[in-house]
Amino acid sequence: MLDAMRKVIFLTADLCEANELTDFRQHQYNFRVIKRFMRKAQNVKRGKPKAEENKKKKEQDIQKAHQDYMNEANIILRKATHTLLKIDGGDFLTEIRINEIKKFMSHAHRQIDQIERRVILGQQIPHEEKVFSIFQPHTEWISKGKAGVPVELGLRVCIVEDQYQFLLHHQVMEKKTDDQVAVSITQEAKKRFSNLVQASYDKGFHSPENQEALKSELEKVILPRKGKLSQQARALENTEDFIKARKQHSAVESAINALEVHGLDICRDHGITGFKRYVSLAIVAHNIDRIGVILKSQEQKKAARKRKKYMVRQPGYKIAA
Repeated sequence: MLDAMRKVIFLTADLCEANELTDFRQHQYNFRVIKRFMRKAQNVKRGKPKAEENKKKKEQDIQKAHQDYMNEANIILRKATHTLLKIDGGDFLTEIRINEIKKFMSHAHRQIDQIERRVILGQQIPHEEKVFSIFQPHTEWISKGKAGVPVELGLRVCIVEDQYQFLLHHQVMEKKTDDQVAVSITQEAKKRFSNLVQASYDKGFHSPENQEALKSELEKVILPRKGKLSQQARALENTEDFIKARKQHSAVESAINALEVHGLDICRDHGITGFKRYVSLAIVAHNIDRIGVILKSQEQKKAARKRKKYMVRQPGYKIAA
């Protein structure tokens, strides 16, 4: 909510200055005040009292701090609404700036509603209603379940890599998990590369439905099952071909790391369209880099053979003693 209020305050102040209004002449002070209320709401939640009476007082303090935060935000939003009514939106540029302010005001109203429901009324906010970035609304909460980095904010990307470390296909996973894209990305890759006969997947792609659907798409499906294995599943995963393919699967981690190292760790384009474009360009750049690595390796091998040829060549003359 603080991000939304910051944008409302400063954008409205700029608009007032352009239209010679004094409504938000104290915008710097207004932002400091709302930020102070936010910090107080954050800090009051720290610590867990053991005594029952202290727990009730703590809960009351938390509710009061958040209520004060919401009240201050509502005061500023009402003031901004009143100010926008004074400004003539006939100019095209002014109309754009007003619409931008209204967009951030709607974000602020949504956050106020969710804070009231969660903190004051004790309700649980459904995950699909939560927004993790007002600037990049497509941002998702990703639970990785890994030590050190259990949670990340971003957007999942699924990639398909061949045995020569080229990325054949990718898919941006908007509000989807691995098991929901396993079949679709395999089918799309198969349309582009008809000689695709085997694929190895992470455990996250497993589901009984995926196991059956992928068998009709590929000759060999290397998809480990989750949980306790049946005797039949254990026997399948202990076969030589399955183990060999699983060992090769770890190579895809280097491709993921290469994409992150070469710029895909942070997307600098805005919006979901910009994100998809950024990912596509990163895939193309990775494949071009891979071609360069192969060509350089071929040149080095050719130079090494040439040096070896001249080193073992016998001289056509005798050296006098």
